[in-house]
Amino acid sequence: MEKATREHRHSRRSEGLTPCGQVIRYHEETKHQFMRYARSLGYLDWANQPDPFRRFDGAPLFLLPLLDAQEPPVTPRYDDLYRPEAVTPQPVTRTSLSRFLEYALSITAWKQAGDVRWALRSNPSSGNLHPTEGYVLVGPVDGLADGPALYHYAPKEHGLEVRALVPDHVFRSLLDPFPPQAFLFGLTSVYWREAWKYGERAFRYCHHDTGHVIGSARIAAVSLGWRMVLLDDLATEEVARLCGVARPQDFEAAEAEQADCLAVVWPTASNIAPSDRHAQFPLGLDEEAVSAMEQARWHGRANRLSPEEPVSWDIIDEVSEATVKPRSKSSIRISGVASSGPHAPARPMTAHQVIHQRRSAVAFDSRTSITDRTFYRMLERVMPAGVNASSAGHAAVPWDVLTWEPRVHLALFVHLIEGLTPGLYCLVRDEKKVPALRRRMHDDFMWVQPAGCPPTLPLFCLAEGDGRRLAAQVSCHQDIAGAGAFSLGMLAEFEEPLKTIGPWVYPRLYWECGVIGQVLYLEAEAAGVRATGIGCFFDDPVHEVFGLKDRTFQSLYHFTVGGPVEDHRLTTLPPYGERQPQG
Repeated sequence: MEKATREHRHSRRSEGLTPCGQVIRYHEETKHQFMRYARSLGYLDWANQPDPFRRFDGAPLFLLPLLDAQEPPVTPRYDDLYRPEAVTPQPVTRTSLSRFLEYALSITAWKQAGDVRWALRSNPSSGNLHPTEGYVLVGPVDGLADGPALYHYAPKEHGLEVRALVPDHVFRSLLDPFPPQAFLFGLTSVYWREAWKYGERAFRYCHHDTGHVIGSARIAAVSLGWRMVLLDDLATEEVARLCGVARPQDFEAAEAEQADCLAVVWPTASNIAPSDRHAQFPLGLDEEAVSAMEQARWHGRANRLSPEEPVSWDIIDEVSEATVKPRSKSSIRISGVASSGPHAPARPMTAHQVIHQRRSAVAFDSRTSITDRTFYRMLERVMPAGVNASSAGHAAVPWDVLTWEPRVHLALFVHLIEGLTPGLYCLVRDEKKVPALRRRMHDDFMWVQPAGCPPTLPLFCLAEGDGRRLAAQVSCHQDIAGAGAFSLGMLAEFEEPLKTIGPWVYPRLYWECGVIGQVLYLEAEAAGVRATGIGCFFDDPVHEVFGLKDRTFQSLYHFTVGGPVEDHRLTTLPPYGERQPQG
């Protein structure tokens, strides 16, 4: 692997390329090939490993209550998350915010091996590096700051630290178009946390992780009877202002955070009759109110994460700049949420159990199978039922959080599924795209729906045969891709949306992949198996397996599900051992 040091800034800056061209250049140059991996340091500089926990020195911290699984707000059954009408809406309180952040971003356990200890969280992260930071902009809440405030979530403490006290008139102007008790939930990324290990491919992985948090937060919201929608008309600069990361004076000696996205969250009970003005609202915010965030009383300065200067990657800086989103203008009509998949639970588990026990498998046993019924159930969960260009309001959880048509499809390697022949399969998450995929894949693929497959599920068998070795080979020779029940690559519609919509679509393709991954993580736990995301794969060899010869579709993320091999040398410790749940 090509190395970089703090003294040598990797520089191959592109001259004369459009932003779209810069994105395509980044994507091509950061592909792994059989004979060449994407550039990274080539070693792990443990002395400079970034701290996975950001804090803002001088910002007041409000600890959130630790909640027992049985106390209010009582967690619903896991399967009820996909039947939103089955969950009683909760008001926005300090306790319900605690539950929301617990399921979205908190520590769920500590693992220890000898003297080494690390945290597991409800949101997965490649290599457990956790580049994603969370922010909440909410009105007055008993037990928190007096008045509206912007908070940064501190997962190590399970607390909210005050970044800004927001004037009432500014907060009202921001949230006025939305239902009562609505609040904003924002995400940012620290690229260095991923680049420390993965080098120039880090931009990809940061946005995988953003997608995972979008998914975990939407699941957390529905567990409280809340809705959540990305405000995707906002410009990147506006998200940065609202999350407080556009203030260089607060990051003077610290690693920067890049703005990702902002969502509005509100209790479902507030969404009243369709004739009400709140039944349709914009996907942006008042520009003057966003600018007026500077009038807030700001608190705290970001802590430094690494003792020495981070290694800088020009190619990451370029793609980050090329994918900055301008402001746009649209609106969304909110109606009921569609149920997703079968109502019969895989196992009688609560949402709390599934979310807290979610783990990334490190190895599979090569023998555990799942039934075809379980497999179809998992695939039904990743189908954004009813989504269309004019309204995300009819989509199923968690797909109603996204405001665009599905652009990611699954290329599957089926290994150990009872009732299903091993081979290559394709799940087309938008049936209108079947012809486009068929035209670009191998001419001799079968495109036959398996016997017993639900007729509404657009799953097709492409070729039969044992693909375990092939799956491992194209996933950077990782046995875990061939030793489970199935693995997959996420094929995104790539070049056309970049050119017709804008280069800022690029991160959103990874967000969609991350949401798919989050659903599969939870579905695997509910089915008694385990999953893991795979960011290391040989990009173009994957495309060759399926016959893809151009950039119409590109594989952005791999995933695998199977029977885990547990490492009994590790000790599991409670997430907040020194603090006890209230009650």
